[in-house]
Amino acid sequence: MATGKYKLLETIDSPADLKRLAPGELRDYCDELRRYIIEECSINPGHLASSLGAVELAAALHYVYDTPEDRIVWDVGHQTYAHKIITGRREAFRTKRQLGGISGFPRMAESPYDAFGGGHASVSISAAFGMAKAAELQGRRRKVVAVIGDGSMTGGLAFEGLNNAGASRDTDLLVILNDNKMAIDQATGALKNYLLKIATSGHYNRFKRRLWGLLSHTPRLLHLCQKAGNAVKQGVLNNSNLFESLNFRYFGPVDGHDLPELVRTLRALRDIDGPKLLHVMTVKGKGYRPAEHDQPVWHAPGRFNPETGERIASKAPAARYQDVFGETLLDLARLDARVVGVTPAMPSGCSMNILMREMPERCFDVGIAEGHAVTFSAGLAAEGIVPFCNIYSSFMQRAYDNVIHDVAIQDLPVVMCLDRGGLVGEDGVTHHGVFDMAAFGAVPGLIFAAPMDERELRDLMYTALRAGHPFMLRYPRGAGAGVAWRGEPFRELPVGRGRRLRDGGDVALVTIGTVGNAAARAAEQAAAQGVSVAHYDLRYVKPLDEELLREVGSRFRRVVTVEDGALRGGVGERIAALLNEWGCSTRVQSLGIGDRWVEHGTPAQLYALCGYDEQGILKVLLGND
Repeated sequence: MATGKYKLLETIDSPADLKRLAPGELRDYCDELRRYIIEECSINPGHLASSLGAVELAAALHYVYDTPEDRIVWDVGHQTYAHKIITGRREAFRTKRQLGGISGFPRMAESPYDAFGGGHASVSISAAFGMAKAAELQGRRRKVVAVIGDGSMTGGLAFEGLNNAGASRDTDLLVILNDNKMAIDQATGALKNYLLKIATSGHYNRFKRRLWGLLSHTPRLLHLCQKAGNAVKQGVLNNSNLFESLNFRYFGPVDGHDLPELVRTLRALRDIDGPKLLHVMTVKGKGYRPAEHDQPVWHAPGRFNPETGERIASKAPAARYQDVFGETLLDLARLDARVVGVTPAMPSGCSMNILMREMPERCFDVGIAEGHAVTFSAGLAAEGIVPFCNIYSSFMQRAYDNVIHDVAIQDLPVVMCLDRGGLVGEDGVTHHGVFDMAAFGAVPGLIFAAPMDERELRDLMYTALRAGHPFMLRYPRGAGAGVAWRGEPFRELPVGRGRRLRDGGDVALVTIGTVGNAAARAAEQAAAQGVSVAHYDLRYVKPLDEELLREVGSRFRRVVTVEDGALRGGVGERIAALLNEWGCSTRVQSLGIGDRWVEHGTPAQLYALCGYDEQGILKVLLGND
């Protein structure tokens, strides 16, 4: 970089460089690092507020620990921008989330400092415990740290990891709870209240500060803390410490923006063996007033003016699908008293906050706990409620068993809405919702629909309410097709029935979901170039419209299917299998995502990369493949 704009930032290319800074310089470096993150994210957007809150924590960890030999496992990878810049990716940070650039999340293949991949929440403790146990088995003195935050401690996997690791008293593991009282939105649940009680206990905190003052000069007194800590905390808080009940020695809370205290604490804890947990209090958006003031909005704000904090909104051509969902859910709740909303910590992300504002008693944010969200919804449905459970497609993968065992087998009328279906763009491989149609298309008794536009999403939500059976809907991230939907009267769409949008005689084009809009434009272009295309929109992934497909099989020798999802086990393969079973002499060519991982980039770039953007579909229709 060498611009002279940053006195210290430009001199740090590794944790080894960082360790050469004096304590006062480390503070100045963090200030520059925060300013650099703000500046770069204003131009090339990303997850801003979470990373701003973890600047001092990332710097202190690399200052104290011998990375990458020591392992740091970051949970919810959107808090890792400072970590990435410290570990030699300062210049590459300009390319984050861009096609061919670095990921916005930790990636093992990207850097030896990324000890474990991050993207989905609550994985750090289990992964770090595995690494610590491996070091123990191999006779290594390696230190392993799990940094969990942004609501991730509400996930069941985090407690599974704590339960297992706490039983291994000789395994050296430090869990850092980066407590900012937030997920994307405000944290919810009993754990939030418990952590708040610890953090605001005046008697305990005064005792803690005096004790750590002694420990900073006499590390051996840590053994006294080890023996007496739990008893003292029980007396001060008049309650058993949750983490120490799980055999983790609890330390904290510590101010996560007080660098001298953080460094001193981490150095002391580095010399204690066994499982331990450090409770660190941070502020999401720290150091940038707009982000501190409105933390949910500045979680991922898009482009903005770094000087004024004014967000630069791109003008969308139509309403976002998530807002169609949110407004329609409120309409349905007004129409039917049985309707409620359930979300795992994504009320603003999926626009369920629209219902939450007007009918808070009928909207449930269950924390980052997708499996629980589904089974909780099943319990509601068993007693006559109709829950609309909204989970991002990629995150629903973690609730697969709950969908099968608790909803589908019992034929409970849970409406499962999969936001971010298909390629999501810049968040990349951990967030693409590409497996849902292949995975859930095999579940008996599950109705699965994919609307082509905004009006169909609205109507399919109404259809799901009336279906009385497990019903799954998937729709993509971003703007719709521009079809009028707001205030339109509800229509019930026949389950398992598609439609022919365009007739033709040369080739059948069969699509599912919003990718049908690009396909329709490709069909028009093909017709202009002399290829007559019949376009069929399936609407339903399951059950497939066999009457429509028999028409396709009897009329056409060439069929092109298009889906914004995995081809293996997907809709195209099932269509080909049916036509083959019926003895149709038809060649089926399926467009979608092959047996590969798709990296990050804009959706348009990724559709083109995978060959099913408008031009890719046209090329195949014209036979130029």
